[in-house]
Amino acid sequence: MEKGFKAFLKRKNILFSAKRYGIDALGAMAQGLFASLLIGTIIATLGEQLGIPLLVETGTFAKSVSGPAMAVAIGYALQAPQLVLFSLIAVGNAANTLGGAGGPLAVLIVTIFAAEFGKAVSKETKVDIIVTPFVTIFVGVVLSKWWAPAIGSAASSVGQLIMWATELRPFFMGIIVSVLVGVALTLPISSAAICAALGLTGLAGGAAVAGCCAQMIGFAVMSFKENKFGGLLSQGLGTSMLQMGNIVRNPKIWIPPTLASAITGPIATCVFQLKMNGAAVASGMGTCGLVGQIGVYTGWVADVASGAKDAITMFDWAGLILICFVLPAILSTVFCEILRKMGWIKENDLKLD
Repeated sequence: MEKGFKAFLKRKNILFSAKRYGIDALGAMAQGLFASLLIGTIIATLGEQLGIPLLVETGTFAKSVSGPAMAVAIGYALQAPQLVLFSLIAVGNAANTLGGAGGPLAVLIVTIFAAEFGKAVSKETKVDIIVTPFVTIFVGVVLSKWWAPAIGSAASSVGQLIMWATELRPFFMGIIVSVLVGVALTLPISSAAICAALGLTGLAGGAAVAGCCAQMIGFAVMSFKENKFGGLLSQGLGTSMLQMGNIVRNPKIWIPPTLASAITGPIATCVFQLKMNGAAVASGMGTCGLVGQIGVYTGWVADVASGAKDAITMFDWAGLILICFVLPAILSTVFCEILRKMGWIKENDLKLD
């Protein structure tokens, strides 16, 4: 019986492996997120700043299908048949909606199960056109209702740590918030949703921006040798989540940008008094479409208009540029080179597929 079951799994291309689920599926999910939520955010932000409603509308449509986009990308990585792949659209929507701040992680876990169940029944009956979509969607929605809220709660616990950190002195708060939000941005959870739910603004919001930028710019610059300009743009203006597959392979590559965030966070709070007085969601976006930087700038403009701030100074601009771009690039590169010389990071460890 055991041999028969193994033969069935092989015939169905169902392979239980860390590589397929932890690297292939996770990497594909990040690309699905980039092709929906992140590019949508970039387009919408561009439209808002240029006053072009069509771009805003286009970006909004793209952002609204992030769950289905991630699910289809995961299904593609799992080599799902067409009917299974198309059925995952509904699964991704359910998991992402019910998962809240943990939506992307919920999509990853639930889609893997739904896809494998769908593959198992695919073309096994004469009414495949009914059975395969039904099984895929039913399993996915049931698991979404069962697991996604708990995954969302677990992701929100990161938010509780962040709120605890905001009660500390600016130096320690800067370190903890910057590191936690930066890590959340790279993980398959939504740092933007966490920041929005917590209303993370002010100095804590500035520290969050610093942490996100350290991850995105850090990975983009330190992996330039492997990924060239395409990787620089996709990570620097998109998401550092694209590196999650490589992080699973070698967690040490996460050290440089995380150390960088631990340094830029307190510099942001204690030296430059960098505050996010724009929308809280921008605190968790980093350099994605420059949403974080635009949020800081719009906060400055609002403060000047209300009289809370006299003017936007060169010191303000210097702090924003240093915290968001210059220091993350320099610090991450330096730490990465040290780890390369130690043999902890090897050639192509940072290469994107």
